[in-house]
Amino acid sequence: MAQQILKVTQISKFFPGVKALEDVDFDLNTGEVHILVGENGAGKSTLSKCILGVYHPDAGEIYLDGEKVEFSSPKEALTQGIAAVYQELTMIPYLNAAQNIFFNREPKYKWPPFINHKKMQAEAKALLATLNCNIDTTVPVKYLGVASQQMVEIAKALSFNPKIIVFDEPTATLSDREVDSFFEHIKVLKERNIGIIYVSHRMKEFRRIGDRITVLRDGKYIKTIAVGDLDDEQLVNLMVGRDISQVYVRTPNNHSGEALRTEGLQDKKGKVKNCSFTLGNGEIVGMAGLVGAGRTEMARLIFGIDKPAGGRVYLYGKDVTGKNPEYLVANGLGLLPEDRKQLGLAVRAPIFWNVVAVSLKKCFPRFLLSKSKNVQIASDYVRQLKIATPDVKRSARALSGGNQQKVVVAKWLCANTKVIIFDEPTRGIDVGAKMEIYALMDQLAAQGNAILMISSEMQEIIGMSDRIYTMNNGVITGETSRENFSADTIGKMMLTEAEG
Repeated sequence: MAQQILKVTQISKFFPGVKALEDVDFDLNTGEVHILVGENGAGKSTLSKCILGVYHPDAGEIYLDGEKVEFSSPKEALTQGIAAVYQELTMIPYLNAAQNIFFNREPKYKWPPFINHKKMQAEAKALLATLNCNIDTTVPVKYLGVASQQMVEIAKALSFNPKIIVFDEPTATLSDREVDSFFEHIKVLKERNIGIIYVSHRMKEFRRIGDRITVLRDGKYIKTIAVGDLDDEQLVNLMVGRDISQVYVRTPNNHSGEALRTEGLQDKKGKVKNCSFTLGNGEIVGMAGLVGAGRTEMARLIFGIDKPAGGRVYLYGKDVTGKNPEYLVANGLGLLPEDRKQLGLAVRAPIFWNVVAVSLKKCFPRFLLSKSKNVQIASDYVRQLKIATPDVKRSARALSGGNQQKVVVAKWLCANTKVIIFDEPTRGIDVGAKMEIYALMDQLAAQGNAILMISSEMQEIIGMSDRIYTMNNGVITGETSRENFSADTIGKMMLTEAEG
């Protein structure tokens, strides 16, 4: 029978000028997945960090197994049985799985006190076996896939024999197949009576693994409810205080003139075999398909990152096939990549630098860089796009996912690009931030910009597109216009087999 393992009462945490948490309650049972949801800035991360000992709450109490606890550090929380697995993995890439799991805690011989590698490997394999996971523990983790690396992180957490594990956006970088495998591992943890705090933005995952949901909004506790007792619309209302019908809003506009066209595009690796489509000014065209369909590879070909093996790319009627990204940006093409942190931003650099990163010649034609002018330019876009930051001199990594995405958009607006490829534009951001990104895309289209949107979310594709193409096995398999949109039709087109 499940027992309460954690109880948080009236927790408050204040930062200069910000009430991050105010009188928040939360509890967790053994063998339970308790999902913590809310918009960026709702307080999810702050509450997790208070539980993990990263922050010391300014008010309120935390009880573990019925006893009041105060953690001065994450290490202290870990020794009492509270571990964490973060979205951004914390492994040392050149060490193998066993070395990462037991880093700085390696088993040693009694004498001489050298590391007992044989025992360490055996214990690492045993931990992974409890997760039904077969990974070569002797291989440097940099050679493992993301899903396998995550299993190593979970095994590391298990090596501390935890009562509670906090998962922060654990599936953000996983494919659908990897997510299915990950959820099987979650079931194993539940069977071991480990309590799980699961922080996520992905509503479609909640019913698959969750038992209860706690909603935070603006740093305040809103409600705790069983997963089966509410639908998506009710959850959105609780999270953002707005109806789900307001999520996807499109402004009718005329699509005049061709902005982008591909003819028979194909790459050298066989991922893109025969892609032909058009995109008009003022239009949002969705590109739907399963993971591995070739959509991101197609975007890389269009943007000149990879060289095509065949076919043509036309930008405003001009043949730009094989041109490099610098040339394409100068001619009005921009790309928001799927992995914004690795490919779209210099996350350690300040916001103001990121905004002008591809526009230095435009902003500083005499090649005399001015920090004050740079800051002013970035500040203008921060106001225009409502980027939530107190200062453009802050590093981009300090921003939420939604605001990071806005900085990438600001970068392309600053470069005066008129055709923008959005690859998974709302991956890893909450529903409130999604609504802001959708409103921004709608505004750009209304101003005559052309948007190609690659997305794996059916609701997003249907809600935002004027036309939808589907892609499978590197080939465009269908096209449909807005008046004929339906999940069933698009799903069938996505699964259509086509030979390139």
